[in-house]
Amino acid sequence: MTRILGIDPGSQRTGVGIIDVDAAGRVSHVHHQPLVLLGADDFPQRMKLLVLGLADLCREYQPQEVAIERVFMARNPDSALKLGQARGAAISAVVLRDLPVHEYAASEIKLAVVGRGGAEKQQVQHMVGLMLNLKTKLQADAADALAVAITHAHVRATANRLGLSARQAWGRK
Repeated sequence: MTRILGIDPGSQRTGVGIIDVDAAGRVSHVHHQPLVLLGADDFPQRMKLLVLGLADLCREYQPQEVAIERVFMARNPDSALKLGQARGAAISAVVLRDLPVHEYAASEIKLAVVGRGGAEKQQVQHMVGLMLNLKTKLQADAADALAVAITHAHVRATANRLGLSARQAWGRK
């Protein structure tokens, strides 16, 4: 069994989702939540909350691998910069624990979870709920984080069947 922490980075709210995946690639839900960062006084303090929140989750749930969504280019350069900084803070928090990090674009995540790279956010939420047999509606950021973790679980399972590493299997574009 491998425990995967999925992260959907954000400067106001970062989604986290934790799943277990067995040797056959079957996934099961462990935990999910949004890390709400808006209570901090300023942007640097929000990044501190993000790092500390991820450190606490890593201590409590002991993930073995991490999957994170890649930054996309936003229309607003300031928003894109803040998103990139949040992503960097999240990566730093987990690599300090010597966890391997795997990155996936939003279109790759949607393709893996829904079957279409251009799927709507609600479709991703719905499919994640079905895949993990969750009975309640998922908060959007946490659903996205679980989707990142599920994507990595699928890539790992395919790579294992092919005798490749996850990086090799997904990197053949």
